[in-house]
Amino acid sequence: VQLQASGGGLVQAGGSLALSCTVSGGAFKDYVMAWFRQAPGSEREFVAAISWTGVQAEYVDSVKGRFAISRDNARNTVTLQMNSLKPEDTAVYYCAADGYSSHVSKTRQRYDYWGQGTQVTVSS
Repeated sequence: VQLQASGGGLVQAGGSLALSCTVSGGAFKDYVMAWFRQAPGSEREFVAAISWTGVQAEYVDSVKGRFAISRDNARNTVTLQMNSLKPEDTAVYYCAADGYSSHVSKTRQRYDYWGQGTQVTVSS
């Protein structure tokens, strides 16, 4: 199973970016999908996750109301729309897939497959 993330870049505070992650080699429609991020010197933290059907979504408190996760099972793609970006959102963003659970989780250890990461930099 391979995850390919894209869409990162440099944006000013208040701007928007959309990250995409495409999954190949696995049964995408059966995976819980998530985004994590890691800032320099920090632990990798949960950002958002979405269930198989897309009905259930979870977010870290710091991005609620600003970020939205969605998925397209026909295209094996999960998207993280990030609005009203802040400098503290600067990090490498990773997409991840949980191939064995049916419930959304915020726990990093639950995710089996990881993408390579895409850099998001928000300038003040």
